Amino acid sequence: MNVYDSERMAELMDTEGYEQTDDMSDADMVVLNTCHIREKAAEKVYSELGRVRKNKEKRSGQGKDTIIAVAGCVAQAEGEEIIRRAPIVDLVVGPQSYQNLPKLLNEFKTSKKPVIETEFPEEDKFGKLPGITASSPCSFVTVQEGCDKFCTFCVVPYTRGGEFSRGAKQIIDDANRLVEQGVRELTLLGQNVNAYHGEGLNGKDWSLARLLDELSKIDGIERLRYTTSHPRDMEDDLIELHRDNPKVMPYLHLPFQSGSDKILKDMNRRHTRDFYIELVDRIRDAQPELALSTDIIVGFPGETDKDFQDTMDLVETIGYASAYSFKYSPRPGTPAAEIEEQIAEDVMKERLAILQKRLSGQQKFFNESKVGSQMTVLLEKIGKKEGQLIGRSPYLQSVHIETDHAKIGDMVDVTIKSATSTSLQAVINSSS
Repeated sequence: MNVYDSERMAELMDTEGYEQTDDMSDADMVVLNTCHIREKAAEKVYSELGRVRKNKEKRSGQGKDTIIAVAGCVAQAEGEEIIRRAPIVDLVVGPQSYQNLPKLLNEFKTSKKPVIETEFPEEDKFGKLPGITASSPCSFVTVQEGCDKFCTFCVVPYTRGGEFSRGAKQIIDDANRLVEQGVRELTLLGQNVNAYHGEGLNGKDWSLARLLDELSKIDGIERLRYTTSHPRDMEDDLIELHRDNPKVMPYLHLPFQSGSDKILKDMNRRHTRDFYIELVDRIRDAQPELALSTDIIVGFPGETDKDFQDTMDLVETIGYASAYSFKYSPRPGTPAAEIEEQIAEDVMKERLAILQKRLSGQQKFFNESKVGSQMTVLLEKIGKKEGQLIGRSPYLQSVHIETDHAKIGDMVDVTIKSATSTSLQAVINSSS
């Protein structure tokens, strides 16, 4: 989502006569787009602002002005605190207001005083953004934002607001525009993407499955993905779409967060471990080739050794192609941060190491299971080696290929020759 937002902000600034640079010493404006989901991510903002301050001072000595903006969820959560801790910041803009960046920039240039905008505007921000552009054959499109679930550990409802779904026409227009620019794979984004319920072309609410099915009809779109899903919103029509529509990739990111029913209740996840297991069974019955990934938190307040073992048991029961795992990070303003039974750092660190070792083993096993198989890969970027291109498998694995004739944007049939825990190595089939 932050990658998508960063691209949209860059497009906005293009309309103001700015262009992007890879060298910060050339930048008349620096925008830090931020994440507030964990404490480490938030603190990194202030560390980075120290580096930006030095650049601003150096440019000032050369007679050059530098405008500094902080955008995203840290901006939304901390607002004036950012200006207090980092007086070099000129603009603070939340993720629901960045469409106003040019207006805010002009306000600052006029007043020469810091400008803060962190309100949740009533208007649809997407209608005020310029036409979406692509920099790769794979592109993101936001279809849903915000969350109404209020998990006790999560800041998203407070930084992104309640659930909002874009209309299908807007999304289809974006998709057609991207296809014209060479995009062949779309990933639909949302904090709870499978809670999508936007207005359809027929004036009625569409589900995510209905939207995906319509997008699959666009000539030029070869692959469709979506993330991130909540188990409670995984409806039958979406499961059936994985079975029936070959353009919907056999990959699903489905966080469970904890394998303990007690911890799940304390997290306000609104599902049990048995519900999750049964759901995965239904999905795999519909699409046996499905690769599953997840999010897991260890060390949630009150987590006992047994609770942690319940998580490990669930990991064994399901088996994952990949996973993101983290130590619990208390976020100010969330209910979980107020729970007295916070887990010691050394205990969380030990549990995370145990979990990640097992998850790494599962990922390596999944990758090695593909050795000798044939699959279609969409080539996305140039690799580090001479003649190397890197693409993604249908299961979202990174695939490295050495070729002297294929190019970025090609879809090639390959045979997987070897695997590591993080990637696959393949050769292009002679007929491809």
